[in-house]
Amino acid sequence: MMKQTPKADFSLILASSVHDMKNSLGMLLNSLETVMQETPAENEAQASRFATLQYEASRINTELIQLLSIYRMESERLPVHVDQHYVIDVLEEQVARNDMLFQTRHLSVEIECCEDLEWYFDGELVGGVVHNILVNGARYSKSKMKLKAQLIDDELVITVSDDGGGYPKFMLGTPEQSFAKSVSFSEGNTHLGLYFAQETARLHHRNERQGRIELSNGGELGGGVFNIFIP
Repeated sequence: MMKQTPKADFSLILASSVHDMKNSLGMLLNSLETVMQETPAENEAQASRFATLQYEASRINTELIQLLSIYRMESERLPVHVDQHYVIDVLEEQVARNDMLFQTRHLSVEIECCEDLEWYFDGELVGGVVHNILVNGARYSKSKMKLKAQLIDDELVITVSDDGGGYPKFMLGTPEQSFAKSVSFSEGNTHLGLYFAQETARLHHRNERQGRIELSNGGELGGGVFNIFIP
């Protein structure tokens, strides 16, 4: 009787492939930024092409990171490092990380946060959520975005608002039920970033409180408003 060859763990192979693609795309992004700095756009058409390249490469890289993180969450292999952070440092890091993207899209990004505001959370995960919302907002904003952090009812609330067209109605509120309904492969709408944000929020809990996200429209800039609550 022939011995059966053990089947490969496809999820593990996929995760490894995603990790390799993420590293390669990260190198590509760094090279792209260097080229853009050394060879500035000579006209609006060229600037628009640079902006598109920057946005799409950043978006794909972010989604690969999120896929890898979600895989680790599902397989309980994602370590959560909750530590005390100055919130302004996390916000400024994400804005600086996307500075070239904002420049090429002619976007101004304002940060409103007390310099001495501290809170306990996983800086890498929460920073990743903010980064994703900023990258996504760069596509839909007209000219402005705003990052705001404050304490409300003994929770840290980080808000990302823009002056774009806002979120679709079915996604407003606490959107747990909207993800499955709103996935559209033909239009490229998987809302992976919001799912990642939701799961990241849920990993943060204190006593009987659990983190969450909320979406709304209007706000200070009149467009979409993303909130993540960290107890």
